Amino acid sequence: MKKEKVVLAFSGGLDTSFCVKYLSEEKGYEVHTAIANTGGFSPAELKVIEQKALALGAASHVTLDIEQEYYEKSIKYMVFGNILRNGTYPISVSSERIFQAIAIIEYAKKIGADYVAHGSTGAGNDQVRFDLTFQILAPEIGIITPTRDMTLTREYEIDYLKKHGYEADFKKLEYSINKGLWGTSIGGKETLHSEETLPEEAYPSQVTEHEPRTLRIAFERGEIAAVDGKPYADKVEAIRAVEAIGAKYGIGRDMHIGDTIIGIKGRVGFEAAAPMLIIAAHKMLEKHTLTKWQLYWKDQLSTWYGMFLHEAQYLEPVMRDIERFLDHSQENVTGEVELTLRPYGYTLVGVQSPLDLMKTDFGEYGEVNKAWTADDVKGFTKILGNQMKIYYNVQARNGKAKK
Repeated sequence: MKKEKVVLAFSGGLDTSFCVKYLSEEKGYEVHTAIANTGGFSPAELKVIEQKALALGAASHVTLDIEQEYYEKSIKYMVFGNILRNGTYPISVSSERIFQAIAIIEYAKKIGADYVAHGSTGAGNDQVRFDLTFQILAPEIGIITPTRDMTLTREYEIDYLKKHGYEADFKKLEYSINKGLWGTSIGGKETLHSEETLPEEAYPSQVTEHEPRTLRIAFERGEIAAVDGKPYADKVEAIRAVEAIGAKYGIGRDMHIGDTIIGIKGRVGFEAAAPMLIIAAHKMLEKHTLTKWQLYWKDQLSTWYGMFLHEAQYLEPVMRDIERFLDHSQENVTGEVELTLRPYGYTLVGVQSPLDLMKTDFGEYGEVNKAWTADDVKGFTKILGNQMKIYYNVQARNGKAKK
């Protein structure tokens, strides 16, 4: 009989390594592994992952390069929206999962797979991100999740692989690191306790720069265009350039505490120098180039956009509607922002933009008015206060004290 074909989202870690062996040898599937690279792996790391997959018995292995797609369809809008979940987390690795799931399921359809599989456990967000995306884009393809369904322990998986002739160093690291283009998440014993934080050595990027330096980030219609005067047509490379500078100062470190898709509270450490610096600079430029109500409504929609993205709702049509709004909002967001970097922090210095709404002929705040008179302000203030005056007048008439 012809074997049924399975595409496994493969990272090279313990869970997905177990899945290759288990699905091919125990269940008799023809297993094809695929890794969707959104910027978290070097060419050398991708080669090692391919070798692991084939050594484990995969019928084939592919790397799906989706860095540019991830930028165009996700990172760009997270910058436009200045999106920080709970005001802290730039939706780093978690935003990658949706695009990895899309790439995996499209590949499964391309090769005519009967099933698609992943190694997520039953205690996290990723299982929902993968399952939901697979169900929507290919309801005809079944989903297999051995790690979740069998409630496997790490020890069981290691013993299983050893018994089936596969030896590898699966020693449990003290910290779990998930590196991506838009930040790196860090899990460890401290993240499981509300009163603790990660020690210095837990962060992959150590502080090597101690003297303050200036960083200049230029934007054109909301997108990063240059770093320290060097133009970048490739936005992914621009992000990497900012990361290389900021990481040396230990910038972008924090702990994120939030509500997971499955209803429990989750806590994770992260470092994200590029996202934090780019978003901070972009937000400051917007304050100079957008109107009061543009800023207000952008904040409202961006909060929803970030929440939906984090909670596996990327394919919801309203996300495309919000993206259209965000695209239009960036028409005047052009200019250069200067920052001063120092160990573990930064200062926003100032903005240069031809579209700066501060640089007008109407007046200088706190100094001189040019487009209105003193009498104009007196009349404006009198009318502005009418509604409150009416309210307190009615309160007094009914014997209620003013507060």
